[in-house]
Amino acid sequence: MKRVFRWLAAFLLASTLTGCTGVSYYAQSVAGHVEIMAARKNVAGLIQNPSTPAPLRAKLTKASAIRRFATDELAEPDNSSYRSYVDIGRDNVTYAVFAAPQFSLAPVTWCFPVFGCVPYKGYFSAKSAVESAADLKRKGLDVYISGVTAYSTLGWFSDPLLSTMLRQDDSYIASLIFHELAHQKIYVNNDSAFNEAFAVSVETTGTRKWLRATGNSAGLRRYETNRRRSADFLRLIAETRVELAQVYGSPRAPKQMAAAKAAAIDRLRVRYRQMRDTHWGGYRGYDAWFAAPINNAKLAATSVYGEQVPAFLRLFDLCGDDYPRFYAAVRRIGNLPQTSRVEALKTVAACH
Repeated sequence: MKRVFRWLAAFLLASTLTGCTGVSYYAQSVAGHVEIMAARKNVAGLIQNPSTPAPLRAKLTKASAIRRFATDELAEPDNSSYRSYVDIGRDNVTYAVFAAPQFSLAPVTWCFPVFGCVPYKGYFSAKSAVESAADLKRKGLDVYISGVTAYSTLGWFSDPLLSTMLRQDDSYIASLIFHELAHQKIYVNNDSAFNEAFAVSVETTGTRKWLRATGNSAGLRRYETNRRRSADFLRLIAETRVELAQVYGSPRAPKQMAAAKAAAIDRLRVRYRQMRDTHWGGYRGYDAWFAAPINNAKLAATSVYGEQVPAFLRLFDLCGDDYPRFYAAVRRIGNLPQTSRVEALKTVAACH
């Protein structure tokens, strides 16, 4: 724990020197993270402890096997991350606040030492996230708050399993572990779209591989159905982003532009209901997302995780489903200038 406090103190000092944002913001980040780290319990010990509730023991046993699979089969880091557990006693570990101008799809970014610039600010307190969003809204920005079930310190600390990660089925646990460990494997400063799409590609291919390896054919069918729905959802968002980009690039007056923006979002909801009721057979898992307010910040947050994923999956195929080769190819592209990465992903024809 002493090492943790020393590094966090250095992190705070670097933050104040760079002037990226207020000291109070870093203070809440440090306090929230230290609280979680101090509450860690060894997973193996909990599994062996007869007082551990049976449902939790079963979840931790499965998570432990998934963790081994990540190293043995996906070539992800073999370290102490996800070998401890914390019950955080709430629905989300952090809350991400996204913002974008009223007539732009480009998200506002914030820059931090070590982690670079990202299109969100994270808070351990829901109240702090709401207050931050309100302040950004007063500045005329679109805002969106998203609850987060897991986060990565990129290998700086031994990230624990969290109670929020164990709420759903085994496929969900696997996808989170594979995703967060992917961030430890490769992380490119100042390019969240690249980092998240890469992690999603490892999450997706890894979860499929794990479900096949464990003979969970029913789980694999459910997972593939959910992935298809997610792809359909992202296509709807991409279509609306194209519409809105045309609106924002037009010479309309602000009042006319606001009306055109609202109309495009209304069409998005209509297209969603049509897809839900016909193509999805009435599946309502995305209803809450569409029922809540939709704005540029929400659309930007969604696109960060999805737009480049097909390109990474194609690269994985080109690498013969070989994770070390895939990681080497991703590193090579990640070392390119930021403006060249998207084109390189789109046009890559071989794994080298």
